[in-house]
Amino acid sequence: MERQSTARRGNLPAELTSFTGRHAELAALAALLTGPRLVTVTGPGGVGKTRLALRAAALAAEEAFLVEVGELHDPLLLGHAVLTALGLTDGTARPPLDVLVEQLAERRLLLVLDGCEHLVAACAELTAALLRALPRLRVLATSREALRTAGEHLLPVAPLPVGAPPGVLPEAVRLFADRAAAVLPGFELRTEQQRAEAVALCRRLDGIPLALELAAGRLRALSVRQIALRLDDRFELLTGGDRGAAPRHRTLRTAIGWSHELCSMQERLLWARLSVFAGDFDLEAAEHVCAGDGLDSEQVLDLLGELVAKSVLLRIAGPEGPQGHPVRYRLLDTLRDYGAGWLRGSGAEHRLRRRHRDWYLGLATWGELEWFGPRQAETAERTSLEHSNLRAALEFCLGEPGEEQLALLLAGTLWYFWVGCGHLGEGRHWLERALALDRTPTDARAKALWVTGYTAILQGDRARALPLLEECRRQALARGDDRALAYALHRLGCAALIGDEPARAAELFREALERYEAVGELNSNVLMAVFELGLAHLFQGELAEGEECMARVRTVCEEHGEQWAYAYGLYARAYSQWLAGEVRQARAFARESVRLHFGFRDLVGIVLGLELLALLETERGELLEARLLQGAAHRIWQAVGVPLFGSAGFNAAHRECARRARAGLTEAEFADAFDRGGALDLPTAVHRALGEQPSAEAHAAATDCVLLGRRPI
Repeated sequence: MERQSTARRGNLPAELTSFTGRHAELAALAALLTGPRLVTVTGPGGVGKTRLALRAAALAAEEAFLVEVGELHDPLLLGHAVLTALGLTDGTARPPLDVLVEQLAERRLLLVLDGCEHLVAACAELTAALLRALPRLRVLATSREALRTAGEHLLPVAPLPVGAPPGVLPEAVRLFADRAAAVLPGFELRTEQQRAEAVALCRRLDGIPLALELAAGRLRALSVRQIALRLDDRFELLTGGDRGAAPRHRTLRTAIGWSHELCSMQERLLWARLSVFAGDFDLEAAEHVCAGDGLDSEQVLDLLGELVAKSVLLRIAGPEGPQGHPVRYRLLDTLRDYGAGWLRGSGAEHRLRRRHRDWYLGLATWGELEWFGPRQAETAERTSLEHSNLRAALEFCLGEPGEEQLALLLAGTLWYFWVGCGHLGEGRHWLERALALDRTPTDARAKALWVTGYTAILQGDRARALPLLEECRRQALARGDDRALAYALHRLGCAALIGDEPARAAELFREALERYEAVGELNSNVLMAVFELGLAHLFQGELAEGEECMARVRTVCEEHGEQWAYAYGLYARAYSQWLAGEVRQARAFARESVRLHFGFRDLVGIVLGLELLALLETERGELLEARLLQGAAHRIWQAVGVPLFGSAGFNAAHRECARRARAGLTEAEFADAFDRGGALDLPTAVHRALGEQPSAEAHAAATDCVLLGRRPI
């Protein structure tokens, strides 16, 4: 289902089909959402829990955010998934729960946790902790079982009614007729006999919405009466004589099994193989992963279309979607589970999961290459779309003996996603797990070591970063791996730079750059080393040398269309221009740096630029505005780590700005301006610093991606 930005912030998917029936349940749920702070919608698979919860959430007073828990397997990722769904970017090393509590402290919102039965204990623990700490938060969960945590109110959802007063179509029949019309244009229940047949079918399917939709998908080939008769014929066969199962569970199994039976052999094969995807996927991925051994790649598109027509697959995006994304597909959890059972039974599960991993390793590898070029923004968006599948690929590697080295490689290759797209905490999670699993000194381990060290530095965790980078350096020397040695020296230079050793940092950066050149390495990391060398010069008052480095960054970035490292180079040029007394030019560079970083959602780049723009406001005598921008920057630092890395060099602009503001303002003005800045959300702060007024649409879109939390104290 396509996610849309609305005037009321949130990430709820747009409805692709009409919402039919459930008026009483919807009213009951809406009433509950004005009282109890934790409501769990319970019921069996296929009964419509998710659809009801999403409709109620869309009507609720709060901004609402959906977390698709059913896509997760590792309970330790639940907090990271909530952060991602909320669009919260955090670069610290804190547990996700701490980040959520801090950043949501003043937010009034509704959190929808969908499919909690997979991780019911973790959902209960996280929900209880959040509700205790955040009095303005409400949680709406869907699950096949209760969370069993304090304050929980349950709303059991039953199948749709199959009975109604004379002359009134039961809710189940109205849903069936609506879905039938989508499959068979012009379908109507015109006569009493047609209505009676539809009622009989819906009663046979116990009014279970998923079963009704699957049955409607057969109407291109069969009549309503034929569907009912064939279901009766197959009930005992498809339930396998399992009389111990609940009647409605057996009914759903019958409907799914019969739908599966009526698929062609190749459609069944594709259904089973598609079960390896987590969340949604595109045609290209399906063709690569699922083709072969009886299924030609050229057939996959037509087969996907047939499965969509039979209501087995959801078509969740298309040319009308954001930026004309290619069509994507999704299996409902219940149907994915059914397909997975067939895949296991065929003995092909391991092979298909390995093919799935290989595809997403290729996607990450291609993304790393394209990150250095004009398609950085597209790369970030494409990788974000595949986040769930990348998690599944990493889980496969970490849980399958013999795949550990590929876990290291995949987690390390995704450095651009962890660093450039606001997922430092989750990146550390995967990297640390992979490093603990296999200590064999290989190229993959060397990469994972420097990437983990890099993320730790950005989180302000030098104590963890230094031993990782030293291990990478020792391993590289022992194995004669000059490329890994260059990366280790480069990141050790970063540690020295934020540790206020600019001379030592410059020495390490120069050695790293020499080694990068010797092995022919040129990418965004290399350009960041040039930028960081320039900063080391600037922190020592060596303006000419610093400007020379920035000129190198600019030249290479312009040649290759690189924007991310270019934005950091602009920040350094702005700082250099300020030192040289060129205030107007410094402001232009700093603003452009912030604008580019805002596009990437790189909080470190944004907040460094804001700190510098605050100082530049003092050059115009705008002391209140300068202090306000410092307050806005302080709020952002809470999501980054130690303000200005605790570094004297990086703190220089901040301290000078504060000194000037304090000298020209009263204590009350000084404090009040800071507090007002701290109350700004990220888009407002950025647009204010840029001298712009964002439109309502731009503000809503931006806050869908990054939403920061509370005011600083």
